[in-house]
Amino acid sequence: MARTSKRLVICLDNKGYEASLERRKIYLTLPDARAERLGQIRVIDESGEDYLYDKDAFLEVSLPLSVRRAVLQAA
Repeated sequence: MARTSKRLVICLDNKGYEASLERRKIYLTLPDARAERLGQIRVIDESGEDYLYDKDAFLEVSLPLSVRRAVLQAA
């Protein structure tokens, strides 16, 4: 399966960002090569906007195509 620009991640640690992120929730990321080099990830959070967060606070997930489509449609 080809890698797409939209990746899905699960929030593992929301310490300091409790209003913006929910632990164990799936979030959509946007590509940001510069942020990745700095150990960060661009996440669309609870505000609906994209912000940079520590990459270690998330785990990238690979879902079956039908589940991935459902998650992306709900986002």
